[in-house]
Amino acid sequence: MLKTKHNIKDIAVGLFYKKGYFATSINEIANGCGIRKASIYYHYPSKEDLLFCILSETMKDLMAHLHNSLAEIEDTEDRIRAAVRGHVQFHLNRQKENFIANSELRGLTREHYRIIVKKRDAYEKIFQDLIQQGIQQGVFSDCDVKILSYAILTLCTSGASWFNPDGRLAVGEIAGIYEKFILNGLK
Repeated sequence: MLKTKHNIKDIAVGLFYKKGYFATSINEIANGCGIRKASIYYHYPSKEDLLFCILSETMKDLMAHLHNSLAEIEDTEDRIRAAVRGHVQFHLNRQKENFIANSELRGLTREHYRIIVKKRDAYEKIFQDLIQQGIQQGVFSDCDVKILSYAILTLCTSGASWFNPDGRLAVGEIAGIYEKFILNGLK
């Protein structure tokens, strides 16, 4: 049962990434899984619930990845460096889910939308706090912390829309470029 649920989610991710949430039908997802349409509803009450599950799990994993990236790092500059690197790596390694998370929010119900936005706000707050700490310590230039956090996150997230896993640079190399650019800008 768990394998089927996971398979449904994986097929949906591929289709939502390729065609978009609204252009993908439950029938297409079922056909991709080799199951009947009714079987999907056993695991997910609706297509919107499936989208919400994808976005919720992606946010949960993103937050866990950030916490792991920051674990045991004390220095503020090193923490923002690790946060930026981790953010870029996560978005490039989980390209499809992140592309969906940034392009298909409009498919959520109002309640599910609020839940995802609340999770995003909590994630953004960690970056804002890191930038504010850097300013207070004299490591970073004074700035509008909220606007700068949006700029950093948007820049780092955008890689999910253009990254080619078979391209000339590996994920770590791209993350290093972003890291250096952002740290130079913060100073």
